Amino acid sequence: MGTNRAFTCGPCVCAKARFVVWSEKHFINISSHVMKFIIGTKAGMTQVFDENGVCKAATILKVEPARISQVKTTEADGYTAVQVASGVQKDHRLSKAEKGHFGTGAKIVREFRPQAGKEASLEGLTKDSALDASVFAPGDVIAVSAVSKGKGFQGVVKRHGFRGGQRTHGQKHSEREPGSIGATGFMRVIKGTRMAGRMGSDTVTIKNLRVLQVNAAENVLLVGGAIPGRKGTIVEVRGI
Repeated sequence: MGTNRAFTCGPCVCAKARFVVWSEKHFINISSHVMKFIIGTKAGMTQVFDENGVCKAATILKVEPARISQVKTTEADGYTAVQVASGVQKDHRLSKAEKGHFGTGAKIVREFRPQAGKEASLEGLTKDSALDASVFAPGDVIAVSAVSKGKGFQGVVKRHGFRGGQRTHGQKHSEREPGSIGATGFMRVIKGTRMAGRMGSDTVTIKNLRVLQVNAAENVLLVGGAIPGRKGTIVEVRGI
């Protein structure tokens, strides 16, 4: 998806690229007990205008065609889940076990477990079933999981929101220092003390996002709101 192309997965597209007009009346709510899931890649963000002219942020997800590589059951595996394989891996990078399990191999493999008490949502899902963006419909409420951006080693002000020390009364260089950690008596650092360290690169899940538009021809989902990670981050999408 280039920056000079218009995003054409919705009912109306304005003249300039990256600006899409949508309306609540275009939403189609599909009530189904079947579990919905897909693996996508974050392609960037765009701006979406509703019928009142209010600008809303949206994330573009590029969905690679995938297939169900295994359906796990409580009797055979001890738990219930669906294993999804996406992409094609080079043959020389696969072991014999992977070739036997995936056939042509897969670059991305994820498992999706049903919610507690909703194991019946896996009924009808069989091995080698194809998955694409058409699994979801505009208006579906979803939860997305992705790895957030890595920010490296950061201090306590940025990492934990500390205010730092005083700026006056003889304090010269303590504007962003953490201050005392309170380790008296037993003379050790208490476990869980908020200090400087590596920040980001965490698996983050955001619930109650809404699918705005679906382009089944180009396998693209337009999701309202922001999604963790940089461009190219692998995103797990689940229906809730």
